[in-house]
Amino acid sequence: MAESSVPVKDISEEEWETRVQLAACYRLFVRFGWTDLIFTHLSARVPGIKDQYLINPYGLLFEEITASSLLKVDFDGNVVAGEHPFNDAGHAIHSAVLKARPDVNAVFHSHTRAGMAVSTMKCGLLPLTQQANEIMPNVAYHEYDIAVGDDDECERIGRDLHDKHIMIMHNHGLLTCASTMPEAFYLLYTLENACKVQVDALASGQELLEPKQKALKLFADYGRVRTHSPSRSSQLAWPALMRMLDSQDQSYKQ
Repeated sequence: MAESSVPVKDISEEEWETRVQLAACYRLFVRFGWTDLIFTHLSARVPGIKDQYLINPYGLLFEEITASSLLKVDFDGNVVAGEHPFNDAGHAIHSAVLKARPDVNAVFHSHTRAGMAVSTMKCGLLPLTQQANEIMPNVAYHEYDIAVGDDDECERIGRDLHDKHIMIMHNHGLLTCASTMPEAFYLLYTLENACKVQVDALASGQELLEPKQKALKLFADYGRVRTHSPSRSSQLAWPALMRMLDSQDQSYKQ
């Protein structure tokens, strides 16, 4: 599929900045090995427009995505800007979260090996590591349903997420959301690492240690996501991630 672009002259300064950040996140997924060919998706709400969001053109590899190639889609599934189709399941998931959560501006969904593995475990995410403990109280769960495009299913995604920022979708994968893209990315990075360690620890067959309740409470307080107030960790990590990308390939900004 050839890449097509939305004319920059038709994009506001605020939307362009959002497009660049979202395109950067797609490239970071490549960098960290979180891609699944063309089959996952990240979205960002269009600044100043509650019912429109940006998402990847269905068919492009994440390494091909640029700021100008992102699609602008409304909640009814109409492509407002861009030429390629979007992933129907992606539209269903992202519009469901954005509709249910006015405080959320970015939604990331992955099908990583570790994330899918933990999504099959009845125990859910276990408090085995510092990273898991930081996010444990912020994790919601969603029962698997293959009809991801069904209206009832979409409403259930919103209800299951409730006021959380992380969702483990059973037998499917992972999802994070936040008011900013740096925060959504940091949450997914933390969740993914926690899942990797959990899979390795359970596979070891060794008796596992769990932290004391006092420590769990302290980590939970530290990791609480505050609406419209991104964590210090995400704010510090994001510029470093951008330096890493820019030192290798700045084509995502096109």
